[in-house]
Amino acid sequence: MKKAGIIFTILMVMFSGAAYAADNELVVYSARKEHLIKDLFEKYEKEQGVKVKYITGKAAVLLQRILSEGENTDADILLTVDAGNLWHAAQKGVLAPVSSEVLDANIPSHYRDPDNLWFGLSVRARTLVYNTGKVKKEDLSTYEGLAAPAWKDRLLLRTSKKVYNQSLVAMLIATLGEEKTREVVEGWVNNLAAPPYSSDTKVLEAIAAGQGDVGVVNTYYYARLMKKNPDLPLGIFWADQADKGVHVNVSGAGVLAHSKNKAQARRFIEWLSGTDAQKIFADANMEYPVNESVSPHEYVRAWGAFKENKLNLAQAGKLQADAIKLMDMAGYK
Repeated sequence: MKKAGIIFTILMVMFSGAAYAADNELVVYSARKEHLIKDLFEKYEKEQGVKVKYITGKAAVLLQRILSEGENTDADILLTVDAGNLWHAAQKGVLAPVSSEVLDANIPSHYRDPDNLWFGLSVRARTLVYNTGKVKKEDLSTYEGLAAPAWKDRLLLRTSKKVYNQSLVAMLIATLGEEKTREVVEGWVNNLAAPPYSSDTKVLEAIAAGQGDVGVVNTYYYARLMKKNPDLPLGIFWADQADKGVHVNVSGAGVLAHSKNKAQARRFIEWLSGTDAQKIFADANMEYPVNESVSPHEYVRAWGAFKENKLNLAQAGKLQADAIKLMDMAGYK
């Protein structure tokens, strides 16, 4: 059994037989890793006097647990990564609609579910990264530009099995249409310098090592690697600045339909969208706050401002199945 699975199993045992949370307690099921949430939860406990219990695990495993527990769940909140996962949870009926002027004010509409079933809490851009010794910025433009013959045997990508790439392709379908997007993905496959990698970090390391010249990754992976080794020949490029803008995605949360403390759960998500919590939430993973009144970490600010695609992120979920089918047909493994 993998380490993550062992940890999840231990946490499940710890929670088995637990009583429903009291009014001054909340239970969070989190696909966001413990080191990214622990300090924030402890801050809430100290400020609000509400105990936050949590378990962490893979998004799909947590959702299946919620479905299995049904009305008997102890959980109040699902915290997960990627709008595709949030949309899927909403479609499974496990999230309750939340009406909140605070959330409406703090979170731009394209980071929120149209029916208020989930709310983005931090933003990551999935954009282009290149080898600064082999590529000039002026040679780069858009995601679809990477399908051009000029990038033959120069492109590196993460596997299509990862939800981050499924959401990217889903949003391309939403903006370019299915036929054009398939042409783009087929072009990507034709331009690959190596088979798709299992992680964004491996893509970045391969580009730095000269195994390929350009790739597509989430910005926080770039931040982690460059903070560790700032001398790597890697640069970040904001895609589609003359058109639709960079593809962005979120980590976010929703109140569970069978929560016993819906009002308290709503207040917790409202608190997470506030200025103090937003700074902690985003900085922990070198992401962007969803609350536009909060500045990103100085390291992230140094990358410069960019235009983002403001199409509602629910499209990443609605078109996810189409994206997966399209990538399969295009030979993107």
